Amino acid sequence: MMDQARSAFSNLFGGEPLSYTRFSLARQVDGDNSHVEMKLAVDEEENIDNNMRDNRAKVAKAKRFNGCICYAAVAVIIFFLIGFMIGYLGYCRRVEPKVECGETESSETEEYIPEIPSRLFWPELKEMLSEKLNNVDFLSTIRRLNENYVPREAGSQKDESLAFYLEDQFRKLKLSKVWHDEHFVKIQVKGSVQNSVTIMDTKGMVYLVENPEGYVAYSKIATVNGTLVHANFGTKKDFEDLSSLVNGSLVIVRAGEIPFAEKVANAESLNAIGVLIYMDHNKFPIVSADVPVFGHAHLGTGDPYTPGFPSFNHTQFPPSQSSGLPNIPVQTISRAGAEELFRNMEKDCPFTWKTDSSCRMVTLQNKTVKLAVKNVLKEIRILNVFGVIKGFEEPEHYVVVGAQRDAWGPGAAKSSVGTALLLELAQIFSDMVLKDGFKPSRSIVFASWSAGDFGAVGATEWLEGYLSSLHLKAFTYINLDKAVLGTSNFKVSGSPLLYSLIEKVMKDVKHPVTGKSLYRDSNWINKVEKLSLDNAAFPFLAYSGIPAVSFSFCEDTDYPYLGTTMDTYEVLVKNIPDLNKMARAAAEVAGQLIIKLTYGVELNLNYEMYNDKILSFVRDMNQFRTDIKEMGLNLQWLYSARGDFFRATSKLTTDCKNADKNRFVMKEINDRIMKVEYHFLSPYVSPRDSPFRHIFWGSGSHTLSALLEHLKLRHSDAFNQTLLKNQLALATWTIQGAANALSGDIWDIDNEF
Repeated sequence: MMDQARSAFSNLFGGEPLSYTRFSLARQVDGDNSHVEMKLAVDEEENIDNNMRDNRAKVAKAKRFNGCICYAAVAVIIFFLIGFMIGYLGYCRRVEPKVECGETESSETEEYIPEIPSRLFWPELKEMLSEKLNNVDFLSTIRRLNENYVPREAGSQKDESLAFYLEDQFRKLKLSKVWHDEHFVKIQVKGSVQNSVTIMDTKGMVYLVENPEGYVAYSKIATVNGTLVHANFGTKKDFEDLSSLVNGSLVIVRAGEIPFAEKVANAESLNAIGVLIYMDHNKFPIVSADVPVFGHAHLGTGDPYTPGFPSFNHTQFPPSQSSGLPNIPVQTISRAGAEELFRNMEKDCPFTWKTDSSCRMVTLQNKTVKLAVKNVLKEIRILNVFGVIKGFEEPEHYVVVGAQRDAWGPGAAKSSVGTALLLELAQIFSDMVLKDGFKPSRSIVFASWSAGDFGAVGATEWLEGYLSSLHLKAFTYINLDKAVLGTSNFKVSGSPLLYSLIEKVMKDVKHPVTGKSLYRDSNWINKVEKLSLDNAAFPFLAYSGIPAVSFSFCEDTDYPYLGTTMDTYEVLVKNIPDLNKMARAAAEVAGQLIIKLTYGVELNLNYEMYNDKILSFVRDMNQFRTDIKEMGLNLQWLYSARGDFFRATSKLTTDCKNADKNRFVMKEINDRIMKVEYHFLSPYVSPRDSPFRHIFWGSGSHTLSALLEHLKLRHSDAFNQTLLKNQLALATWTIQGAANALSGDIWDIDNEF
């Protein structure tokens, strides 16, 4: 009975470790009775005490009482003490053998020396990562990907082959869990009938300009004819200057500055009937005049024909489509084709545009341009591949490291570099865990996405599949796409929660060419660019409320070959001779971020950064205080929400300091920190109608930027006072809700209504 009780008690408190289901890493029993406790440098004094207690618990049990000694004792004592001795011996057998029980250890017993868990400090981990990176040949991996898996458009045989290759490599690394997700999505590709751009004169004569090799996915399938107007890069400012000419006309714009989808949306908002996009010589001087260009026109991410729903099968989808799909045809055209059009146009482009000398503004009065787009929809199967290293303390929390795998062309810079980094980082961290004693507290998920060229389709479908739980589990996304596009600059985009951590990494990592720290400008935070729709980190932050970061070594100008057939390994090495060194530096940045996020007791997310963001927004609103008062409104509730958020962050910081790094208390605090971004997703708008609900980084009328833009129209006919009231209410109560959530339990909320 005693053995059974002891066994039950042991199972209750020393039970088996946790493992995780295929997709959500949910709790389940694995059968492995091992348990490893990680000791951290920051907890040295506490760990010494803990180790002493642990060591006492680990001392080997001595041998059981020798029966001969007991019988000898019984022979020399009187009869009435027999019961006492039996009880005494029974007591000694029930407890751990100690000297107090009268036991003398045999000289033959080997002394047991308890094993003290090793502790790796940050300098050791940093050096370990650096040494392993020195032994990696990134060039070889990038070259192998581009030799064996090109072309690899999403859903193609090459794309699938690369997916299974990565899955096999993950398995060889002996990661904790390896799997893949299947999604069935619709993409748009070129049809059997060619797209065309032609010029027509008043006599009905038609001159073919080009049958473009490239295309723009998700264009409206249509044929339009009209005057052609040049609109520079197609930004909102460009179209504002040309609004009188755009209505009812075709528009031609230069590639660059903003994504294709935004150019098209801006043109459509001013009633343009179609859009042509080309790469001009001034911005892309080394791109051949006849090179085809590819892109997509969906103002969103994911499969636009299953908005808000994960494409896990063929059947359970409503008959709907994304509101971000364009209602006008869109087509890319080569520079040679654009110059042919300019020869039939008049009026020089403004000098301030700094474009080619051949650029012209509008077609001749006796000529029009005809655009015919004949693309077709195609349903494909795509695979997302995952490998996970489970954490030793909080395995249910994980950082996701991801890279796009597919590409329209060779995709050397666009996807091969990121995929190579993903594969090598998985190798390095697997070795660190299996061979070098690195025990991350939280899990690391390595993810390879497909259909990235069509608007982060693979990543978004995964997010849609687990939207209800990911914000409770995934606390950061690190994007490896386009991590190396040059050598001169280091640019970062991402969540403010990661700024402090990024700065520490920038100070630690040296530029591989100059040898200087990546941290060069104390004002770098103010230069951080907002994540764009073309960045796979965008849906993590704006759709799911998961802190995300994307970084890149680059030049002052855009890498010219992205989205073209010239994005080859040979061209990449020619443009970036130090590619291996730059890839190593990118891996070091990502690797240090992974370690800092997964190793410490305290989650390294700086939630206080949003105090500055909210304060900046309130200051901008104050400029319109008089106008708002005239509408019968006031900003007092907004001020109160801002104050409550500040008090909530201050209290959380105090709780962190008072927790004394206790792991159980810190886990509860980390849970609150993890959900900061999630609580900035407006709960008052539909994730289906407005998928990017984040009030700072999303898109739609509910965002803070949209509110400020609308206020600027207060003296124009476009101003809508009812809409403004809704926007102000949404902003106020979303910030208030974030403050309440950050405070913790409802009895801890200190609102000053």
